[in-house]
Amino acid sequence: MKTVFEGEERDLEMGSDPSSNPIHQRSPSPRRVIDPFPAPSPRAPALVVSNSGKFSVSSSNAAKFYGASSSNSLLNASSSSKSLPYTSSNSGKSLLGSCSGKSLMSQGGKKKYVQQVTGKHNDTELHLAAKHGDVMEVRRILDEINEQMLRTMKGADFDDDVAEIRASVVNEMNELGETALYTAAERGFIEVVKELLPYTTKEGLALKNISEFDPLHIAAREGHREIVKILLDHDPGLSKTVGQWNSTPLTTAAARGHSSVVNELLSQDSTLVDITRSNGKNALHLAARQGHVDIVNALLKKDPQLARRTDKKGQTALHMAVKGVCCEVVRLLLHADPAIVMLPDKFSKTALHVATRKKRVEIVNELLLLRDTNVNALTRDHKTALDIVDNLPLSEETSEIKEILTRYGARKANDLNQPKDELRQTVSEIQKDVHDQVEQARRTNRNMSGIAKELRKLHREGINNATNSVTVVAVLFATVAFAAIFTVPGGDYVDGTAVMAHAPSFQVCYVVYVVNDGGCGGDKNSIKVLKYKHNGGEGGD
Repeated sequence: MKTVFEGEERDLEMGSDPSSNPIHQRSPSPRRVIDPFPAPSPRAPALVVSNSGKFSVSSSNAAKFYGASSSNSLLNASSSSKSLPYTSSNSGKSLLGSCSGKSLMSQGGKKKYVQQVTGKHNDTELHLAAKHGDVMEVRRILDEINEQMLRTMKGADFDDDVAEIRASVVNEMNELGETALYTAAERGFIEVVKELLPYTTKEGLALKNISEFDPLHIAAREGHREIVKILLDHDPGLSKTVGQWNSTPLTTAAARGHSSVVNELLSQDSTLVDITRSNGKNALHLAARQGHVDIVNALLKKDPQLARRTDKKGQTALHMAVKGVCCEVVRLLLHADPAIVMLPDKFSKTALHVATRKKRVEIVNELLLLRDTNVNALTRDHKTALDIVDNLPLSEETSEIKEILTRYGARKANDLNQPKDELRQTVSEIQKDVHDQVEQARRTNRNMSGIAKELRKLHREGINNATNSVTVVAVLFATVAFAAIFTVPGGDYVDGTAVMAHAPSFQVCYVVYVVNDGGCGGDKNSIKVLKYKHNGGEGGD
């Protein structure tokens, strides 16, 4: 598998425009179309500085100290599409074969500031010196500007004018949008960078090439930690400038595996970990995908919560790590936060699904060691890890993964759905039974209402019947009681004489009645009857 780095190939996950990033972004340098077979550039008008100090204005950058030359002895532009050799002249005053936009040449006793164009990318002589790491030649070019100005100019603005010319030369861009400082930073020439840095401007330091890399970004990409440190010490704000796809020096260095550069950037500003590319991926995503253990460890130490950050697809750094082959990175992420093993992306895929699809045997086994791992988790397409491996071409890896999954209780989605169907059927049956019972209850309720009415009617009738019965009993009691008054104990004969008139008990009863007649208010009629019965029908008062 080929590793794709920023700036080399088109990002397949290009997101929004980099200008949408809230971090301040410097304006990119103008882009130029590169012609693989450039035609010879027309000869620019010479800017000649005479020894007499007389000059006329022919350039906005040198209006105060360069005049138009009437000499015909100019350096002709090369028609070759190839760069001429990098050689110095015997006089030490020029760099032959250069494509300098503002080179100082010695010819015929006159100093000329000549626009020269040749080579593939229209490099200046300063570009060529920086490309070869020739710090002495860089110094010579810069000193020659100062020397020439001393002989041709005076005044209060001299220092500012010289600084402007130097900056113009240092910030001159070739057709690729590269300055001499960019060229030196890309190739790791520390001394050349140190030599050029004092003469550049803040704007020149942020100039970007056609791939939207500035000097700091390209130094981070190539892993030149010392140059990164030098540039950050000069302007710390460069660390947050963004390039193509909203990439930062940190994300680029993390993707390339330059741990020393990553540590240097984090030591300058730890908040860089929060800046993501346009697709939502941060430095941890990129480092985990490439299996850079040291960088993953450094980023997690700065912010352990990075392990839970997701990109625009909902993928964590663990999703990215299991696509690779570094099991150590997977262990680091799981150690930082074991719960991320079950975090799904926007397609409901967990790290186990991704590792299975990528046929990462060791990583699949590592994921299943965690008790939080659901071996039968379903994707949005209703597939388990076992379904995924079954759909892969048969190989040693797929067979081993299938064996591991089966050992941990993996099942296919259809097998998982069967109990669900049965449960669904059971629920339907229960629902039907409940509905029938509710209907039966409604009918029963109606019947109970009728029964209640009948019961209330019977209750009322029962009360009425009870009342009548009590009345009858009361009348009966009263009748019996009343009849008892006129009934002599033991009965009587036909002639009305009491059968027990001569019995002691009868006589006692007679005495009691007599006593009650006087003291207890007994019934006089009863007494009279008893007297009558006792006397044999001859009762008196």
